[in-house]
Amino acid sequence: MEVRRLTGEALDAALDDVARLRIAVFRDWPYIYDGSLDYERRYIQSYRESEAAVVVGAFDGATLVGAATGTPLEDHAGDFAAPFASTGLKLEDVFYCAESVLLPDYRGQGLGHAFFDHREAHARELGRSHSVFCSVIRPDDHRLKPAAYRPLDGFWRKRGYAPMEGVIARFKWTDLGEKSQTEKALQFWGRTL
Repeated sequence: MEVRRLTGEALDAALDDVARLRIAVFRDWPYIYDGSLDYERRYIQSYRESEAAVVVGAFDGATLVGAATGTPLEDHAGDFAAPFASTGLKLEDVFYCAESVLLPDYRGQGLGHAFFDHREAHARELGRSHSVFCSVIRPDDHRLKPAAYRPLDGFWRKRGYAPMEGVIARFKWTDLGEKSQTEKALQFWGRTL
C-alpha cells in the first residue's frame, strides 16, 4: 500500500478514478448518494482549476483504492461564504478537506490518518491556519441507517477536530431509491493547524 500526495498533472490524471470512488463509497450510509459519472466529472472540475488543490491517493499497486481531496476554502466561496460569515475566520485562512473515500477492504489500516496528515501538511505549506471538513447530518431514525453503523466522530475528535457551532452547509443530491434531489445539511468540523 502506498499513499502519496497528488498535485498538478498527477492530480488531473487521478480525478476520473476519484469520481468512481466517490460514487462507490458514497452509496453507503450516511451519504446514500445515487451519483453519476457525468455529475462527478463536473463536481471535480474545481480540483483541475485550482493550483492549490490536492488529492491524496492510496494505491494498491497501480490501482487507486482510496482518495482524500482538499482545496483552499475560497475555492468554494459560493457554497461556504455564508455559513462561515459568523465564525470570524477569513476564507483565505482556511483549508477545506473535502471528501475521504476508501474502499471497505482497505479500512482500519491507518489510511484515514494518512489522508488527514497529507492534507493538513499541504494546508500548512499554503500558509493556512485552520482546517475544516463537513459531515452529513441524518436523523437517527432514518430508514436506511444500518443498525451496526459507527460514526467517525471519535476519530475526528482524536485528530483535534470539533463541530463548529452553527456552521452548516446545505447541498442537494439524489439519495438511493429517490427520483429527485433533496437538500441535505452538513455540519462543519474544524481545528487550528
